[in-house]
Amino acid sequence: MKFKTMSQRSLEDDALRVEAVEKYEVLTTPVDPALSDLARLTTQVCNTPIAAVMLLDGDRMVFKATVGISVAEQPRGDSPCERTVTQQEVYEVADAYLDPEHSERGIELGGRIFRYYAGAPLITPTGTVIGTVFVLDSVPRKLTASQRDALTIIGRQIITRLELNSRVRQMELAARVHQRTDTALTVERNFVSAVLDTVGALVAVFDTAGRIVRFNRACETISGYKSSELLGRYVWEQLIPSEDVPEAMREFEGIRTGGYPVTFENIWLTRTGSPRRISWSATALLDAQKQVAFIISTGIDVTVQRDAEATLRESEARYRELIEGSLGMVCTHDATGVLLSVNQHGAEAIGRTVDEVVGHSLLDLMFPGTEKLFAQYLDQIARTGQAEGLLHLRHLNGELRVIAFRNKLISVPERQPYVLGFGVDVSDKIRAEGELRSLVRQSNSILESIGDGILGVDLEGCITVMNPAAAQMLGYEPAEVLGKSMHDLIHHHHPSGQHYSWETCPVNLSLRKMETTRVSTEVFWRKDGTFFPVDYVARPQVDTDARTVDGERIPGGRAVGVVVAFTDTTQRRALDRMKDEFISTVSHELRTPLTSLRASLGLIQSGALSTKPERTRQMLDIAIGNTDRLVALVNDILDLERINSGKTELNYSMFGIDELLRKAAATQRTQAARADIEIQVEAQQVDAWADPDRVSQTINNLISNAIKFSPKGGRIVFKASRTENDEVQIEVQDSGPGIPEDKLEQIFERFHQVDASDSRSRGGTGLGLAICRSIVEQHGGRIWATSKPDEGSSFFFTLPSRPSDSDTSLI
Repeated sequence: MKFKTMSQRSLEDDALRVEAVEKYEVLTTPVDPALSDLARLTTQVCNTPIAAVMLLDGDRMVFKATVGISVAEQPRGDSPCERTVTQQEVYEVADAYLDPEHSERGIELGGRIFRYYAGAPLITPTGTVIGTVFVLDSVPRKLTASQRDALTIIGRQIITRLELNSRVRQMELAARVHQRTDTALTVERNFVSAVLDTVGALVAVFDTAGRIVRFNRACETISGYKSSELLGRYVWEQLIPSEDVPEAMREFEGIRTGGYPVTFENIWLTRTGSPRRISWSATALLDAQKQVAFIISTGIDVTVQRDAEATLRESEARYRELIEGSLGMVCTHDATGVLLSVNQHGAEAIGRTVDEVVGHSLLDLMFPGTEKLFAQYLDQIARTGQAEGLLHLRHLNGELRVIAFRNKLISVPERQPYVLGFGVDVSDKIRAEGELRSLVRQSNSILESIGDGILGVDLEGCITVMNPAAAQMLGYEPAEVLGKSMHDLIHHHHPSGQHYSWETCPVNLSLRKMETTRVSTEVFWRKDGTFFPVDYVARPQVDTDARTVDGERIPGGRAVGVVVAFTDTTQRRALDRMKDEFISTVSHELRTPLTSLRASLGLIQSGALSTKPERTRQMLDIAIGNTDRLVALVNDILDLERINSGKTELNYSMFGIDELLRKAAATQRTQAARADIEIQVEAQQVDAWADPDRVSQTINNLISNAIKFSPKGGRIVFKASRTENDEVQIEVQDSGPGIPEDKLEQIFERFHQVDASDSRSRGGTGLGLAICRSIVEQHGGRIWATSKPDEGSSFFFTLPSRPSDSDTSLI
């Protein structure tokens, strides 16, 4: 069982009310004194100052009788009357201020506010509530049981009055109808004689011999003849073409001998000789003896209609030819999806013939896995009358064919509705779009993975593309720059602060000259106002395909934008500076001992010291010392390069750091003793997972530095412990002059010493700490230094205490 909703019942009740009120014909009539008397009686019975009789008319309330208030009508709204008409008994609001429906404003009528309401529904004999009789008061109150009964009775009396008035009007109407009928019969007798001349159809009356006895005005208009010219003459003498006369006579004879009624078509020749096709319905008029007395024929001129039908048939033939010649799919199907027709191209698109698909459901032709879309499609067609989208069909060879369709539900009177569909095979297009999306994703992946910044710029100089590397270097989010001028954002000034005009910008010149431009002496500006040096290449994007837009031929080979690829050269330039400094330092470090070596050997070779053997030995000692210094420098450089290039393999093993420190201390004690420096080892017993030879090299470098920079009587302390991160930490503490805080990071760079004179006064190549850092970082550790002026320095580095999960060197 299907239940009606509240809104459906309300609409049906309103329709019944409107119909019932219209039947009483009371809305537009003058005030009925009887209804006014009943309204006054209501105020007396209920002891209230206000009473009214209200009828509902669509969206308004019409007051047919009122006492104590003047109001003719009012729009329907949130009124107690609305609740009264939904009930079968008296509805009462004792105090509107206490009623949740009216507590804020009371009951409003005629511009006045009331607190009390009681109303009885006006119920017709058929049970339809058409209004209320109600009372109002400005003070709270409540009806007695007898007053409620009286109010209900008055409501019935109002309906009785309306019924009485309705019946009186019906009786008066019946009397008038009877009078009109008598008059109409008289008129009819006169009308029948004139109808043949005024009717729009052709009417001709013939006697049994075929002579014309009546020829109405429509016949005169079509034929061009006056009735006086044809009366008494045979129809085939004047109006029927000679070749059609035998057929016309046979038809007439058939009617005369009882073959009636009959319909047929024939040709009439007009006075001007033009043919007119007439469609006839003919029958016989019988006399009292049931014999044929006359033959009456009524007809219409169907010349235009038949011409239109012929034109329509021709149009249908052209349409059919157009459909069959279409390169798309054109089909019809019923409401369940069964194909009624399809053009040949549409059938061939899925590898089938027309006969193989007509009569089959579209569901049978859908590609596996897409069948669930079929029910959604039919539902949309049924709800909206149209649908468009993609239909996934299975080709006879198993391939997927995608049809872009736009279908419409066609409803024809006295026929089952059907769906007319138009579709285009877009399988190749979708495949190409998929490949294009793949290429776009690939291009985007390439753009995202490239370390260089990439910017796409249109002809107006506005940014259209920015890859992540460019966004990171420039400090912008892509959304902040897209559509904005590249030059104004990142290329507006020279490093000196001088304005950089767009007209002289190499990117603009690349577009104008249609040539690739390479620049390596400029800067780009970041979002935060800082700049960085860049090398960039600007290459125009050229559209090689010619096309037609809005009828205008646009040739190929024109620029559509420019791609700017740039690299932040800050690090490279820093490396260049480091290289220059390295070459300068190495040159100095080589030149100084070589100069001394050359001078010493030159003095010996010249014979100037042949008589001074002691002096000769000094020169030889100087030569040997400088030679050792050169060898140490070359060895340190080679060690550093091998470590940094990854050519030095680490031979990991587990060993005790405390034991390694004691061996290193023993090795260096002789050198420390010469400098009057004490070495102490305060190491815990901890093991490290590392290359012991490389760790020894690091410790020896740190000890050598500590001995060089510690004063006589100084002390060097070795410490080793395990950290919270389960690493081994080694510390070498000296009592030297200390290191300024701003130099604590720089001392680990190549050839960097706190004081440039240290390399001359204390010896060394300036590469020892750089080698230490490379060895420690190769182990995955860290190295750093702490220091206070005149209180010495401490050097720390960490090593792993055990193999990592991915370490396979033990296998």
